[in-house]
Amino acid sequence: MDIATIIGLVLGIGFTIWGIMSSGSLIDYYDFPSIVITLGGTVASVFISYSLSDIAKMGKVFQKTVLYKIDSANEIIADIINLANVARKEGLLSLEEYASKLDDEFLKKGIMLIVDGTDPELVRNILETELVFLEERHSQGQGILESMGSAAPAFGMLGTLIGLVNMLQKMDDPKAIGPNMSVALITTFYGSFLANVIFIPLALKLKLKSKSEVLIKELMIEGLLSIQAGENPRIIEEKLKTFIPPEMRTKVKNQGEKEVA
Repeated sequence: MDIATIIGLVLGIGFTIWGIMSSGSLIDYYDFPSIVITLGGTVASVFISYSLSDIAKMGKVFQKTVLYKIDSANEIIADIINLANVARKEGLLSLEEYASKLDDEFLKKGIMLIVDGTDPELVRNILETELVFLEERHSQGQGILESMGSAAPAFGMLGTLIGLVNMLQKMDDPKAIGPNMSVALITTFYGSFLANVIFIPLALKLKLKSKSEVLIKELMIEGLLSIQAGENPRIIEEKLKTFIPPEMRTKVKNQGEKEVA
């Protein structure tokens, strides 16, 4: 579970509510027509821009921002070093048994390609092609959230314009100007809140998670090809440690030694 996402959402919503209640009441900021215009318009814009199959996946996209856990680079490097030691002692064919115990389907697929004697260049091409389509699938979810982040303020402004038109039509009643102006501005508030507290931050979080996952997959490809080439496990370890920050490299060594033992 991504605790940072939950904390961010709670703080964003909490501080907004605190700011409202410190000088007014939540009831004053409730206007159902404004909600319909802002949120309904944003949803309508997404339906126009994307297919139903893409929209149907949005539940998983929102779930991924909170629940999806990226594999630790330390753990993956330790697994690959362990596999390299096994391959060196027992041969590449022995990796098939170990592959069945792995949870990562991408790593498992790469191992099976090696066990089947696939040409190294073909192994790289197959795995990199799958990586390209992985990024494409990720970009679709990010794109929908980014579209919602762009549409929400626009429909908020649209609601404000509608409210201003209604207000100007009642200029002969001075007492109605204040309430109507307040309602007109609420839609802008809704749009800005949805975009900057929910949609845009979640899209950025997905983008960062996608980059981290792609980096892990690239690390796997390099490690698998090194195993297939029969490289020394220590050399493989040094090569894979270049994918991660220096401050994490001692942890990899300790964990790798534990796994091999």
